[in-house]
Amino acid sequence: MVLSPIDTVDNVSKLNNNTGMNCDFHMEEKVLPPSSLEGKVKETMHNAFWDHLKEQLSATPPDFSCALELLKEIKEILLSLLLPRQNRLRSDIEEALDTELLKQKAERGALDVPHLSKYILDTMTLLCAPVRDEAVQKLENITDPVWLLRGIFQVLGLMKMDMVNYTIQSLQPHLQEHSIQHERATFQELLNKQPSLLSHTTKWLTQAAADLTTPLPTCPDTSDSASVASSSPSEAAISPEPLSPTMVLSQGFLNLLLWDPEDEDFPETLLTDRTQLQELESQLSQLTILASVLLVASSFSGSVLFGSPQFVDKLKHITKDVMEEFKSRPEEAMQTVSEQVPQEIHQSLKNMGLAALSSENTASLIGQLQNIAKKENCVRSVIDQRIHLFLKCCLVLGVQRSLLDLPGGLTVIEAELAELGQKFVSLTHRNQKVFGPYYTEILKTLIPPAQALETEVESL
Repeated sequence: MVLSPIDTVDNVSKLNNNTGMNCDFHMEEKVLPPSSLEGKVKETMHNAFWDHLKEQLSATPPDFSCALELLKEIKEILLSLLLPRQNRLRSDIEEALDTELLKQKAERGALDVPHLSKYILDTMTLLCAPVRDEAVQKLENITDPVWLLRGIFQVLGLMKMDMVNYTIQSLQPHLQEHSIQHERATFQELLNKQPSLLSHTTKWLTQAAADLTTPLPTCPDTSDSASVASSSPSEAAISPEPLSPTMVLSQGFLNLLLWDPEDEDFPETLLTDRTQLQELESQLSQLTILASVLLVASSFSGSVLFGSPQFVDKLKHITKDVMEEFKSRPEEAMQTVSEQVPQEIHQSLKNMGLAALSSENTASLIGQLQNIAKKENCVRSVIDQRIHLFLKCCLVLGVQRSLLDLPGGLTVIEAELAELGQKFVSLTHRNQKVFGPYYTEILKTLIPPAQALETEVESL
């Protein structure tokens, strides 16, 4: 189904009081808390209308004034769901729900509401998306005319949102392209006035190129848990590699997740994305702590316990509960974790009839969990490097391919990594679409022609 942009705006305006737009430009029904004042008022008004309609239809003779208004609005909604080529169906709806004809029948007391409702349901069946088939079918079992009309009106509201969402989805590529061109043109105007506007961006990419030629520091095995985090085939990617525009830019984006808030030399091309990048950095830090706790716990729990999704979820819940506290008081937060995780392991082992942890192992587990509070903790460092490696692979290979070969210690947070990776890729992809031409020119000065595997930055 396709609507013109004008029709889309009109439909969005009509839906505004009952719906909300989420961050993915997707219309959703706005559900008000029943206890809220707005929710109570809305429910009271709706119930009053339907009660009044019931009284009118039950009167002798029946009063069809409210029913006529309702049928008129239903007709408008049905017509708004039609495609331009559906002329025959449009004529049928206009004839079956002709306002003047229905008014004349009502004045004679001959308005057949059940018959009209049946026609409306048949039309809805033709027009609704497959996801609404079940809802329409359920309406066919309602015999009370008021409840049937009420159900029809509710499902039609959902069908309106389906139409708007489909139209928005159809227009999205055009809207995105227009937005990209507009943002680039605006930046170019500023660059024309300030030729040095890309100085911080140049510095950022220069540092990224330097990072790629410097091996990452390794972490010695100082604990049993660190040895559990054994290297994987993917980990070879962290060694120095030939420079290419894509790899330099990917490294640059990764560096943004470690940016010092006090450093004012933030790339000019990413200033509008800075807040979102900080949110992703916070999410990455939380996943580092989460995976570190799970890795330490797994080395004491064994494969039997960690083969239970319920057990892993409990440990995740324990760790996530202290994340806010970890930002300001990491020692206290990990103290809480080191108290609760061993208890959970002990209880789970007991429930499964397995041997409990020895006092020596319990003490070692507590100590290793508490040490995660330290930035230099080896397990934490290994996990942090591997999450960055995963994100780097996401930029180069895509999220789904990167999930197929996760570095050791990350499989237990696969779902959380997929979410983080998708957000990061989406942000960097759009930024690159806007500023790719500027990045290309800068990278030409940083990468020797003999080393460059690509000549132009297009997409990650």
